[in-house]
Amino acid sequence: MTAVPEKPARLISGPGMLLVWFYGVMVVGAVSRSAYQIGTDFQRAPLAYSLSAVAGVVYGFITYTLIRGGERARRAALVCCAAELAGVLVVGTWTLVEPSAFPDATVWSDYGMGYVFIPVLLPLSAMYWLRRARSGRGD
Repeated sequence: MTAVPEKPARLISGPGMLLVWFYGVMVVGAVSRSAYQIGTDFQRAPLAYSLSAVAGVVYGFITYTLIRGGERARRAALVCCAAELAGVLVVGTWTLVEPSAFPDATVWSDYGMGYVFIPVLLPLSAMYWLRRARSGRGD
């Protein structure tokens, strides 16, 4: 008799579904913004446009892991959310300290002010949710 693989624990129940929705919106926003900027005027602000593309990829991976579910996906999402938060804090501070380095804004500029500070609040919320999900209190 063969063992039936266990279905991964859901990460998108309750508040997790709201996180998936927000991350999905951020994927579309960051990827479409960076694709347009890279395709039309990359030489104007290559660092800013490249960072927006990186943000879109990070958002996409986090969205995927939340939907996939399971402990391994939860840990991967937690690591990515921590990296995302570090990126927002570094880029946000950099844009305030040295604005000339960014002739155009990134998703993470000024801690995500152009996106109503969602880029700084989202990883904090997600890390809180993912830590709760580990202990079984996430549903």
